[in-house]
Amino acid sequence: MTTKRLRVIVLVCSTRPNALGPAVGKWFTDTLGPCADLLSVDLVPLAIGDLGLPFLDEEEHPAAGVHAHEHTRRWSRIVDEADGFVFVTPEYNYGMPATLKNALDFLGPEWAWKPAGFVSYGHTSAGTRAVQHAKQVVTTLRLVPLGATVALRIADALREERLEPEARHAEAAEGLLEELVRVARALTPVRERSAATVEGPLPGSYARRLGPDDAGQVLVLQRCCWTEEALANGTLAIPALHESPADVQAWLAAWDATGLWRDGRLLGLVRTCRVDGDLHVGRLAVAPDLRGLGVGRWLLRQAEAAGDGCARIVLSTGAASHRNIALYRRQGYVPLPEAHETGVMDLAKAVAV
Repeated sequence: MTTKRLRVIVLVCSTRPNALGPAVGKWFTDTLGPCADLLSVDLVPLAIGDLGLPFLDEEEHPAAGVHAHEHTRRWSRIVDEADGFVFVTPEYNYGMPATLKNALDFLGPEWAWKPAGFVSYGHTSAGTRAVQHAKQVVTTLRLVPLGATVALRIADALREERLEPEARHAEAAEGLLEELVRVARALTPVRERSAATVEGPLPGSYARRLGPDDAGQVLVLQRCCWTEEALANGTLAIPALHESPADVQAWLAAWDATGLWRDGRLLGLVRTCRVDGDLHVGRLAVAPDLRGLGVGRWLLRQAEAAGDGCARIVLSTGAASHRNIALYRRQGYVPLPEAHETGVMDLAKAVAV
């Protein structure tokens, strides 16, 4: 699971002129600014009225993900890039506004496996019946509604026509955001698994490109794997054991790195880069408890697939890392006559044409 900042859309759902919704949305984002920073969340205010969405006018079913109109494509990008949502909604006749229902109906897969919180406002019920109505709809879209809510009774929240919610409302808002963050991070592996295009070698596993936000998990996996290398080679002078999180972030940004994941756990990784016509493969790592299951061979094949146009593939390992050397030899690699440093074996194989 990555540690990237979460992007949460705070969507004001009423389009009625002079509605209270914009003021409620602003109160929510302003009140939670410090809390959002502590939780590594970006709160993005947005109003349905600014989206330019007509009543649903797409010919294809939303589940197809085929959008003919630019207003739908824009809305799709906004929702797809978000990690969660807070719907700021009034209650109209015991239900949610038609504008919110319409905005939900435009899309399908973009909503899936993301948390949905609600800030409601109204008179007698403080908008809570609108929230119950909306929850029936969002669960069908595989959004995950939160238990924590904020409900503002207008008579209690207005002071001389100014919106001034009570301290308990601010506490409820913080509780909502904290729950949203927990659920969003817990759902990240589910979203990634659903969107995965490269199936891994183990049941339920998948591969994706690694980026700087994955540095924490990469650092832990490196320490586990290269501690054994240090013992086998009798030296602690192994870069992977001494890199800081910033060092890992730097090479993740510079190399093409692939990670194998399952249920939010990084199972293995490999990185590649091209240098003077050669494809260099490095940091091939497999979690110690998964050795012997073919994960290393699978990751190596994924790396080698990037070798088109190269003359050969080059990699290195400790001169006493006999398990690694045996693996590479079985995959067609042969030792080079001179190592680039003492205690290291360099191996290479030609790229098939």
